[in-house]
Parts: sequence; C-alpha cells; structure tokens
Amino acid sequence: MNYLAHAYLSFNNPGILVGNMISDFVKGKKQYDYPDTIQKGIRLHRAIDTFTDQHPATRAAKQLFKPAVGPYAGAFIDVVYDHFLAADETELAEPELLLFAKGVYTQLAEQQSLLPEKFAGMLPYMTSQNWLYHYRSEYGIEKSFGGLVRRASYLDDASAAFSVFRKEYAALQDYYRGFFPDVKTFASSHLAELLSQ
Repeated sequence: MNYLAHAYLSFNNPGILVGNMISDFVKGKKQYDYPDTIQKGIRLHRAIDTFTDQHPATRAAKQLFKPAVGPYAGAFIDVVYDHFLAADETELAEPELLLFAKGVYTQLAEQQSLLPEKFAGMLPYMTSQNWLYHYRSEYGIEKSFGGLVRRASYLDDASAAFSVFRKEYAALQDYYRGFFPDVKTFASSHLAELLSQ
C-alpha cells in the first residue's frame, strides 16, 4: 500500500508508473493483457516488494508492529515508509512533493482506460484527498491506517497501530533511513535491466 514509494521509484516513466501503481490489482496472467512498459512496471513493483520484505530494516520494523497488528505488520510498515519519504527533504522537499503528487494523478488519469476497475474507482479519492501528499502528516497516516484496517480480515481498530507509530517514531525513522537508499538503488538498477530487455 506504499503508493508514494512505488510512484517515486517509477523514475518519471509514465508506463512504469501505471504498472507500479496497479500491480496489487492485477492477478496472475492478467499482467500480460497490458502494454510492455506497464508489464515492466508491474514486475518492478513486485521486485520492490520482495526486496522490501527481505531487507533487515523492514524485518526489524515489523517487530514493533506485530504485537498490535500481527501478520499485517508489513502493510503498516509500507505506510510508515511512505510517511518518512513524504517528509524526507533530501528526496522530496514539500513544494516538490506537492508537484510530484499532482503529476502522478495527472499521468494516471491520462491512462484511465488501462487501469483495473478497482484502482480506477479509487483514483478519484486518491486525487481529491491528495493521499500522496498527506502521507506527510500524522493525520494522513492515521487515515491510511484506518484504510488498512477496513481491508483487513480480522482487525477492527487502527488505534493500537497508530500508538506504535507515535511511540516508536524515532526508531521507525532510523529504519527508513537504513532502508530507503538501498531500495532506491535496487529499483533504479532493476528498472534499467527491465527496460533493456
């Protein structure tokens, strides 16, 4: 659910962006229904997810959330990483983040006909509520946590997870700092490899 990171790690390539953003909504062989660049974006998304799950910083960060949300810890860490990316002045200073978010919504809207139905239905809310920008705020994170709980099978409250986020903020920020440069390097290299095929 870390939409901001997946958008950012598309490196300003519109087809890769679409694939990277819709990947979770495309199951099995349906990925082959899309144009080549979007397929590569889908594959990039999945490679980023695998890299993220296996990274030592992510594994350590998950342990902070497991008592509160059990097996959903990884999904909550994804949102936490988006918060720290949105607040990371070395990657996206605030005015740049606002412009970046608007650019993402525009590019996705321009390729609306290619979006899976569920993602296309969500895009107006993502745009009007400016999800990518609002990951920057605690309020935005609280709302995102609430969205995760609504989609989870056996969670009914986000307050325990949000308490962990606030209590462990400094530790989580350290995990982000240990993780993000690595995933950015990995994604850039992997994308170059995909585009050369």
